[in-house]
Amino acid sequence: MMNTRRIEIFIGNCPLCEETVQLIQECAGSTCEVLIYNLREEMGKAQQYGVTAVPSVAVDGMLVLTGKPSRSQLEVTGIVQMDRSSQVSTDMGMYMGMGI
Repeated sequence: MMNTRRIEIFIGNCPLCEETVQLIQECAGSTCEVLIYNLREEMGKAQQYGVTAVPSVAVDGMLVLTGKPSRSQLEVTGIVQMDRSSQVSTDMGMYMGMGI
């Protein structure tokens, strides 16, 4: 069983922040807990993480992204979770390409 990953998003009230929250909520797998903090209300927590701009994203207590992330950046941080069916089809394609 996988551990739950804690994803914390620090936002202001801006369109980039809203897009970031939406993207992460769409991409986060079932093993992710997504928490959203408004910078004005959670300044102390933001300072603990070293947040200097919004949106900012922390994973498991570490600040990993500042600014609106791309899907590929979310994949690198492990936020994007592939389901098993897409993993199987990717693996099969790889084997077929190798002539196996």
